Amino acid sequence: MNKRDALVLQLELVWWAVTAIVVAGILYPIYKAMYHWPYQQWNIIFIVTLITLSRYIFLLQHTFLANRQVLKVALLLCMFPITFALIGGLNGFMTYIEEHTWEPLTGHLPELNRKSMESYITNEMMFFGAGSIIAAPVFAIRLMRSIWTTRNRGVV
Repeated sequence: MNKRDALVLQLELVWWAVTAIVVAGILYPIYKAMYHWPYQQWNIIFIVTLITLSRYIFLLQHTFLANRQVLKVALLLCMFPITFALIGGLNGFMTYIEEHTWEPLTGHLPELNRKSMESYITNEMMFFGAGSIIAAPVFAIRLMRSIWTTRNRGVV
């Protein structure tokens, strides 16, 4: 392993650690206040997807993907079903809240805490869900551009 690959691997590990810290920081108030959170998995997926894809969109030349054309094509093709899966996850959350209301999830909280927790959860789910839904096709476009420029100009 050459020096650049070792540095890229270290940078990737640092970014994953930062992502884990951000996920823990965002989800801590929810875990602290609620007994049961049925959309925990989707919440984590939304946060990790938005952070990771945004990082790859802007810093692709500094990642392990930079010169791996086959992997970029595979990821490009995966972005279409991933986008629809993310849309389905956010739609599932919104449908659940509309059909069941917040009562089963936050009914045990005092009135003031309940309203603020419902607002917090709704806002962060919508922010990270919509952000990840937007980031996936933008990342696909970035990968397409990177594949083209690597093949035709020799740069990422």
